[in-house]
Amino acid sequence: MKKLILSAAIAALASGAQAADFSLRVIGATSLPTGTLYQGVEFGGISGIDRAADGSYWAISDDRGGERGTPRFYNLSLDYDAAGFNGVAINSQTYMQRPDGTTFPSNARTVDPEGIRVAPNGNLYWSSEGNWNANAASRYQPFVREMTTSGVFVREFATPAMYNYVDNASTGGRNNKLFEALTVTPNGTIYTANEDALVQDGPLTSVSNGSVVRLTALDPVSGAAGAQYAYELPPIPVDAVPGAPFGPDNGLPELLAISDTQFIAIERAFAFGVGNTIRLTLAEITADTTDVSSFASLTGADYTPMRRTLLLEMPITYEGITLDNIEAISWGKTLANGNRTLVLVADNNFSATQSTQFIALEIAPVPEPEQHALLLAGLGLLSLARRHARR
Repeated sequence: MKKLILSAAIAALASGAQAADFSLRVIGATSLPTGTLYQGVEFGGISGIDRAADGSYWAISDDRGGERGTPRFYNLSLDYDAAGFNGVAINSQTYMQRPDGTTFPSNARTVDPEGIRVAPNGNLYWSSEGNWNANAASRYQPFVREMTTSGVFVREFATPAMYNYVDNASTGGRNNKLFEALTVTPNGTIYTANEDALVQDGPLTSVSNGSVVRLTALDPVSGAAGAQYAYELPPIPVDAVPGAPFGPDNGLPELLAISDTQFIAIERAFAFGVGNTIRLTLAEITADTTDVSSFASLTGADYTPMRRTLLLEMPITYEGITLDNIEAISWGKTLANGNRTLVLVADNNFSATQSTQFIALEIAPVPEPEQHALLLAGLGLLSLARRHARR
């Protein structure tokens, strides 16, 4: 029920009405260290999470195979309440299966799992970025599939060919920049989006320019692709330190549906030597948003993108928590006080300098909502809608 109220509040804000009646309070955070083993396999790389009907959570690892083990997903229990985050328990580990019933190989990169969502029928949808390779025989295309909770293949959705790897230079998908975001709307429509721009749609994000990605609808009955919408990513907020081994990046790693046309989007930026900046935005398909599914390229094209409203910016250290590589978001439990929660999870990249971080946020009523930014410093509450920064 709170989920619907939150949706209505955000919708009112987006239309220019009074500020939302809800704020986000950080309940707490916990983490599992890199090197944690479960059934002899290293746990980590969590890039997607979704709450199951029984209150547990399905989480997917982005281990491609040939790294730490066989591509897999987990069932987790998250122990938190209004007072804090008490811990995480790993309940099970399951290998995803290919259409022929075999598991993906443990010694070769054939898949790159990123998103996971519970289907209305209790099965699981999951997405893969695929794997780019200059050798066509070792190249694996991105996909969105349905499987059972035992990992058994059910079907594959017909994602547009424009996302496929071609040459990583002139057109098509870019290496490791494809289907990270995955969500399911109340009416059952599945949406997926690439993490950063397709080659034909312009340059990747940088500190001086933003980029554009495509959000594509997938029909849950036919499995066909439907309408497609452009989402504009802003420039990277912080540059890497001088002499960094690689430059900063930004991307759209996840979406969480709050209605059939509204989503909470995660924008995750990283600058080497500085850290992660995480933004939560309201992404909306409005009446004037252009269906760009027929556009071969978005470069120089005339279209209206999705409406983007900044809801919450979490700098490198937020509420005393040093943010890690946040890539996953899910609705959480309802607290004893009746307030709904959100859960964020960080992908540790299987790095010894990172951890699998879990953060719980309470969606709390604001006693006296105001017209503009709501920052209740004494209470540590930050409004879901404290900024009206739209693009």
